[in-house]
Amino acid sequence: MNDFDIIKQLGKGSFAYVFLVRRKEDKKIYAMKRVLVEKLKKKELDNSLNEVRILNSINHINVIGYKEAFYDEYTKSLNIVMEYAECGDLYSLIKEYYPVDI
Repeated sequence: MNDFDIIKQLGKGSFAYVFLVRRKEDKKIYAMKRVLVEKLKKKELDNSLNEVRILNSINHINVIGYKEAFYDEYTKSLNIVMEYAECGDLYSLIKEYYPVDI
């Protein structure tokens, strides 16, 4: 975690937080998902590790790019670093242009 500065929290779920971060080395901005692995059951941990494998295997212009993943001993978390979508997520954009609930 020493390679990144946390700028702000972007979101949170039951077992994870998403942060806007800046890599110290090159000053680039990324989104980092921090999964609190101590709270996960075996199946949920396996799913998180599979998420990393899948993200690492996808290379497509329409999919947010995976950069790296690492385990932080201090926070006991799996951290997944990905490109940051400045315009927000797809769901938010859809809601902006089509505000009617479907």
